[in-house]
Amino acid sequence: MDRDEITAELAARLVAEQFPHWAKLPVRPVALNGWDNTTFRLGDELSIRLPSGAGYAAAVAKEQRWLPVLAPQLPKPIPEPVALGRPGCGYPWPWSINRWLPGTPAGLAPIADLAAFAVDLADFLSTLYGLDATGGPPPEPGYGHRGGPLSTYDDEEIPEALDLIAGRIDVRAVAEVWQAALATEWDRKPVWLHGDLVGSNLLVADGRLSAVIDFGCSAVGDPSCDLAITWTFFEGASARRFRDALSLDEATWARGRGWALWKALITIRRSRLNGTDEYAGARRFGWRHDPYQVVQNVLADHRRS
Repeated sequence: MDRDEITAELAARLVAEQFPHWAKLPVRPVALNGWDNTTFRLGDELSIRLPSGAGYAAAVAKEQRWLPVLAPQLPKPIPEPVALGRPGCGYPWPWSINRWLPGTPAGLAPIADLAAFAVDLADFLSTLYGLDATGGPPPEPGYGHRGGPLSTYDDEEIPEALDLIAGRIDVRAVAEVWQAALATEWDRKPVWLHGDLVGSNLLVADGRLSAVIDFGCSAVGDPSCDLAITWTFFEGASARRFRDALSLDEATWARGRGWALWKALITIRRSRLNGTDEYAGARRFGWRHDPYQVVQNVLADHRRS
């Protein structure tokens, strides 16, 4: 099934067929949709979350299993599954109905104090990293191998991306940061991590962080992938406050810089190869900086460290 075939009409048919007690509730698109899943509002209090491809469908069972375990232990709301849908109406994968979380994605919302927002997010992550990870899901290739070794991505994508940015960014400096990241590894017990920490997955209400959504990439492993938001979303004082509020060693921050570089470089590479707007992906993800600025932010931070 193509992503553009996942419409509000299809979602309404699925609800009417499998959950007739909600059949009269209106189904409406959301302002900013994700890539792995297509989301719709169901009435005023619920949302429909439909995986947009076969590779993303396994996250449904993971979220149904673990979100109720994590939610009571975290300082901000996260999605709450209330029903599990099955394939039907031509839609081939399992899907979820969750409680609707009010708020606006951080990439679209005014934030009253970005440094305070950074501290709130760091507090959320510190709590998440401290939770009991026994039996939690390991890093999965289908979900970007978040929580796994960064060396997973030391393949043809990075050299191709470096060739594409040559002349615009110091390629030698980028390669140095990448190699510094690959030279380290997580040598502690695995911890819970979000896995896809971008502005589009952070909700804002009244100018403050109000909720954290989309745990499809969550896993138990190395949390350094969560740190990429330091360079994609924060800057200056807010980046410093975010870092100071997290008790992580320099090696983990080095890998975090590597994850940020990887995200920026593949965004540039895929846009160039597809002939699309290089900044469109950054806007979809809720980044506050374009991919080239993210690379420059990482290089500057590497020099300071």
